[in-house]
Amino acid sequence: MGARSRIGGRPAACAVCALVVLSGCQLAPAYHPPHYVVPEHYQGSGLFAIAHPGDALPRGPWWEGFDDPLLNKLERQLESENPDLAALSEQYTQARDLAAVARSGLFPQVSANAGLSYNKQSKNRLFRNPNSTVPLVEPGNQIEAGATWEPDFWGRIRNGVLQQKRLAQSSAATVASARLSLEGELADDYIALRGLDAQDAIYRATVANYQNSVQITQLRLRGRIGSGLDVARARSQLAAAQASQSAALAARAVMQHAIAVLVGANASAFVIPVDERMKFTVPVVPTGLPSQLLERRPDIAGAERQMASANAGIGVARAAFYPDITISAMGGFQDTGFDLASLPNSLWSIGASAVLPIFEGGLRRAELQRSWSQYAQARDTYRATVLSAFQEVEDGLAQTSLLQMQSQSQQEALAEAARAQSLALQLYVGGLTSYVDVVVAQENSLVAGIAATQAQVGRLQATVNLIRALGGGWNVADLPTENGVLPFNPAPFMGSGRQPRPDGTGVGASEASTPP
Repeated sequence: MGARSRIGGRPAACAVCALVVLSGCQLAPAYHPPHYVVPEHYQGSGLFAIAHPGDALPRGPWWEGFDDPLLNKLERQLESENPDLAALSEQYTQARDLAAVARSGLFPQVSANAGLSYNKQSKNRLFRNPNSTVPLVEPGNQIEAGATWEPDFWGRIRNGVLQQKRLAQSSAATVASARLSLEGELADDYIALRGLDAQDAIYRATVANYQNSVQITQLRLRGRIGSGLDVARARSQLAAAQASQSAALAARAVMQHAIAVLVGANASAFVIPVDERMKFTVPVVPTGLPSQLLERRPDIAGAERQMASANAGIGVARAAFYPDITISAMGGFQDTGFDLASLPNSLWSIGASAVLPIFEGGLRRAELQRSWSQYAQARDTYRATVLSAFQEVEDGLAQTSLLQMQSQSQQEALAEAARAQSLALQLYVGGLTSYVDVVVAQENSLVAGIAATQAQVGRLQATVNLIRALGGGWNVADLPTENGVLPFNPAPFMGSGRQPRPDGTGVGASEASTPP
């Protein structure tokens, strides 16, 4: 008897071993992120020192390096109130939930149902014996519980879960990239607005000088030592300067409205006080090594996760060529009354089913080919993102270096233009030169003043763009792990359901408790 039991146990052990082996099948190709040969140093290092491995942007609010309290306040308001950023955060929440949906296929699906009914049949129903004593009216009550499970022999479900997890990671990277882009856009707009404030101050001073010039030409005309042509030229210059001042004020209003939208405020009630001093500090931007750029850009991390997700999708498409096996079980009680918990009234059913594709007109092959093409597309997109990232860094390095020299030269030009304007007016008042020289000197001074302000704005904005190109202090370690994107525990009634933000800090908009 014991020998027979041992012999009978061998098929069961073999079946268990076979299930274990089959459940470990992995049909997705081994995934290896591509490695690109990058230079040791950036070409456009410019005024920056040679990078070392430890050099990197400080983590956290990079805009504080410009030392402007109002900019710091607006950036914090953007992070909490910008509607576009909030919408992207909800997309990340949805991506996490899709990963949980895919994971649910790994577990048995258990359900329960109960039913009470009171039934009457027709006395003249088809095939009924007229002499039958079977009652026409009878109640029917039942309670049942069932479970179905699809063993993941070919890794279709596991690869589907992996695919959705990686897509959720890519969504988190998209949120980080959008946040960095919006932060940079706000800093750009704010610096441009302060530049327009400085230009308005220049126009106000210029208008005052031109009004003084108009009075001088009028006095000389009344004293018959000047001409009406000088008066006309002076008035024309004054009107042109006033028109340029109005254009600058209009541009400032538009820029203020754009900032209002970025920080989630109503443009009709949003006001930024005028400050013409341009008192920004130009921060020192450590570039780090080129090889580190791949770990600092959220868009590169997102593109790589898209590629990894497409790789898992190949495994899903391959598994479709193998049979889908489902195991099901059902049990319960049924009675015409309420004596449901008695053994004679019990019922049960257990079974398994398998579906194998035989001929589908090339459907599976087409889906497999499409999955390979999607992976190739994601790989090419990743490569394009990397190339674009290095281009943006090199652009930023070149601009910050050359615009700094431009700003210095423009300040020198402004000082000389102001000196020439003063001398020309003195010579004209003394009758030693014509008013044409005054007009030319005044126009050169105005152009030099506006150009100097624009050069300063351009230098600051180039610094913002360089910081944005280097990732703004972001690091790939900020990306949630594959298991970290899952929103809750699969067991019922476990976990608070509070949704963390894509960067893992705080709580997002979806704070309602999660149903089982």
